[in-house]
This record gives sequence, C-alpha cells and structure tokens, in this order.
Amino acid sequence: MSLKLITKRCKGCGICTFFCPKKVLVITELNKAAIAEGKENDCIKCGQCEMRCPDYAIFVEKEA
Repeated sequence: MSLKLITKRCKGCGICTFFCPKKVLVITELNKAAIAEGKENDCIKCGQCEMRCPDYAIFVEKEA
C-alpha cells in the first residue's frame, strides 16, 4: 500500500473520506483518518485525499 497517513496532523475533518472514490478512508472514534479494514488494497492512487487534505496529513506514493 502506498497511502501514508500522518495521524498527528489529522484533525478528523472527513474531507478525505468524502472524496475517496473507493471509500478506502474512514474517520475513527479518535477523530482521525484511517484506512478502512479490508480496504488496504482498494486504493487506486488517484490522489484526491492528498490534494484535498487541508492539514497535509495524507500522502499517496506512486510506484515508479
């Protein structure tokens, strides 16, 4: 998986979950973004979460 979350930066706004076309991301009870259970390999690396995150808490690493 090449989706990296920096939970210290996440404020739990949910923007990433709204724009994720595959619903890979969820907001946890701790009000932080997380990868949904069983969805680890569903990420299509579209970059919507990274582009929309106001806190720069998500990074999509594209394979070379």
